[in-house]
Amino acid sequence: MDVKLLAVVAVLTVATYAPPSQAKPISLVERCYCRSTVNSLPRGIIRELKFIHTPNCPFQVVAKLKTNKEVCINPEIRWLQQYLKNARQ
Repeated sequence: MDVKLLAVVAVLTVATYAPPSQAKPISLVERCYCRSTVNSLPRGIIRELKFIHTPNCPFQVVAKLKTNKEVCINPEIRWLQQYLKNARQ
C-alpha cells in the first residue's frame, strides 16, 4: 500500500473517532458582552443589575428592565457609582 494513502487513511480514521471539542472559538471567548452602553437610565425602570468581570473586557454593568429587556449601562454614571460605593460599606 502506498505510504501517502496509508497516511490519509490514518488521518481520516483519527478525525472520525476523535471526541468533539467543547472549546469555544477564541473570538467568542474574548468578546465583551457590552459593546455599547447607555449613559442615562432612570433607576425606576430597572428590575435587577448584573455585574460582569472578565479578564479581556472592562467592568460591565447590565440592567434588566421591567420590560425584560437587557441594557448595558455606563459604569461611570453617578447614581451607579453611589450605589456601588454604598454596597461596599
